[in-house]
Amino acid sequence: MFYSHAAIAAAVILSTVVGAQNSSSLPIVDLGYELIQAANFNQETAGFYNFSNIRYAAPPLGELRFTKPEKPAVNRSVVNTGSYGPICPQANPAWEAIAAEWIPLYLSGNQTTFNESQFATSSNSTALPAQDPRTNEDCLFLDVFVPQSVFENRGGYGAPVAVWIYGGGYTAGSKVSSGSPAGLLARSEGAQESGLIYVAMNYRLGAFGWLAGPTFQTNGTANAGLYDQRLALEWVQENIHLFGGDPNRVTVFGESAGGGSIMHQVTSFGGKEGSVPFQQAIPQSPGFLPIGSPIQEEATFNAYLALLNVSTIEEARQLPYTALQTANIIQVGSSSYGGFTYGPVVDGNFVPDLPGQLLARGQYDTSLRLMLGHNADEGLLFTSPFIANNSDFRALVTTQFPTLNVYSSIVDYIVNTLYPPIFDGSQAMGYRDQIGRAAAMISEVSFTCNTFYLDKAFANDTFSYLFAIPPALHGEDVPYTYYPSAGVEVPAIAIALQEYITRFAETGNPNVQGVPYFDLYSANATVQVLNITGISEIRDPAANARCDWWQKGLIF
Repeated sequence: MFYSHAAIAAAVILSTVVGAQNSSSLPIVDLGYELIQAANFNQETAGFYNFSNIRYAAPPLGELRFTKPEKPAVNRSVVNTGSYGPICPQANPAWEAIAAEWIPLYLSGNQTTFNESQFATSSNSTALPAQDPRTNEDCLFLDVFVPQSVFENRGGYGAPVAVWIYGGGYTAGSKVSSGSPAGLLARSEGAQESGLIYVAMNYRLGAFGWLAGPTFQTNGTANAGLYDQRLALEWVQENIHLFGGDPNRVTVFGESAGGGSIMHQVTSFGGKEGSVPFQQAIPQSPGFLPIGSPIQEEATFNAYLALLNVSTIEEARQLPYTALQTANIIQVGSSSYGGFTYGPVVDGNFVPDLPGQLLARGQYDTSLRLMLGHNADEGLLFTSPFIANNSDFRALVTTQFPTLNVYSSIVDYIVNTLYPPIFDGSQAMGYRDQIGRAAAMISEVSFTCNTFYLDKAFANDTFSYLFAIPPALHGEDVPYTYYPSAGVEVPAIAIALQEYITRFAETGNPNVQGVPYFDLYSANATVQVLNITGISEIRDPAANARCDWWQKGLIF
């Protein structure tokens, strides 16, 4: 999902208003390596403490740049009050500005063909975007929100824990960018008696967290962002009991890049390193562009070094932050339409293969309980408006998967069989034009098929929902997850979704009195449809032969 500066500012304002209740009497938790004091106490909803900006990793600076994170040093001389709240260096692709202009026109039916001259003003700017003043390379912090009743019962029963991993294309976002968890905490079962602990972490983005490739990996750690997330999850295992949480009742949830990250955590190390540091997962629209070719990884790495005017990653580590971030902004900004340049890649270690193939081969943590979600139109947000004919669609396929340029028969199969030029509404997602055709392919390759792979891998013993409130674009279920928030047209659906999420985190089953019954995915591939008219059931549109074909990994 794309997070606007306005949305981030709103989260900051909310935090500031609540933080006005700060008091020196707020509780302090001894983490061993540091003392953390609650930043504020929210009494308006469920009554919860917010322990903000807990350092979970050493600053990823100097020689720790572009490597896996290390645990923080001991610093007990000063109590951490959570006042230092950075976000990781951000970057956004230039095509997002075009998407914001053309998609409303397309959805309204007022315009179905577009040309690049329409968007010259918004897409051709050479000025670097202003940086959020909170941005800092030393950004590996997390927040813990805990109901008062849970905190005061520390040492008794352990409360369930929900850990959020944010989306943003692996190049933007932060632990506060999705919204306040107050609604989720208020919705959790028996909030006044027990309730749910909420945790959210920052992780490195763009070049800082996702550089890869054979040359880079001789002196750097590919997928460093995944290692950041893993260290934060291990922190939860080691420390959440100090806040009243149970490390054996942890549910990780996240949308888009967050959901895609969860998929990679589930399949981490091909399942060879034992159980992952959580017991349940709720990947929402798990998204990433499958990158299994070291050629692509190497090209991205070399392009970054060229922007820095250095030859090695060792030289890059010695450069000032401003140089590294400027190159990151330029590289991500010039991403091909619908892409972000960076994201998880096959590295032979944390990611030994594409998650779909690992799931098909049983190489993952099979002990987990899963609830999954995807939206009715995941792909349109990432689809170029300039795809007007069959040649354009074929070019899209070869751009998305460069290695297919030498396998014309596979390209032919994709463009003639999987997504044929038939525009009568009978094909995937009912497309009726070239843009819809492209959106259908992007939806399945990068998002919806991922949920189907997970459902199958866990023997259909999962719970799965389809967010279908029009236009049901990618990311539009996030405001519903974080209700009350802007962008929610049907509050009853938001409340139901929150009930499902919190109940699943508490019990492993989303069903709770007061909302429609949520069936298992089962052999019928049943999904719970969240629509403007209410909640119903249908067969999962992602349960199809196209997804079976994509899972074979023949694109590399």
